[in-house]
Amino acid sequence: MLNIRKAEDDDFDGIWSIFREIVIQGETYAFPPDTNKADARKIWMLTPTATYVALKHGEIVGTYYLKPNQPGLGSHVCNAGYMVRSHVRGQGVGRAMCEHSLVEAKNLGFKAMQFNLVVKTNENAIRLWKKMGFFSVGTLPKAFMHKKLGLIDAIVMYKLLDCEI
Repeated sequence: MLNIRKAEDDDFDGIWSIFREIVIQGETYAFPPDTNKADARKIWMLTPTATYVALKHGEIVGTYYLKPNQPGLGSHVCNAGYMVRSHVRGQGVGRAMCEHSLVEAKNLGFKAMQFNLVVKTNENAIRLWKKMGFFSVGTLPKAFMHKKLGLIDAIVMYKLLDCEI
């Protein structure tokens, strides 16, 4: 059974291990692969409006954050970032966190959600986001420096939260 709740300060070591595992690969997030723990805490815990963890049998197996995508007049659109521990991928953790995040985003007053940089090679995420009602609003040519593939395209994805598209 998966339990998703707001992250607490004591959760950061578990979040850090997932963050480090994913970011060091240089395949899906634009954060520098050598991001240190203190900077990761700022990125994932301090900057967002809210950060959440997904627990399975007491282990943090996933995490996500919500934050305004833009300040001021664009702050009604949120941005979200999701990370899932590698040994539980394909078990519905990402989907459960996305479903949870859509409810939480609405509860926080956001009207839409936008993913700014979905790497084209992250096919599992793209497939999931489409199933969850997101659509591509454009391609960013060679916008991501993939650690193995070099410059590759990324897409921007969007979903209104207060009505179906």
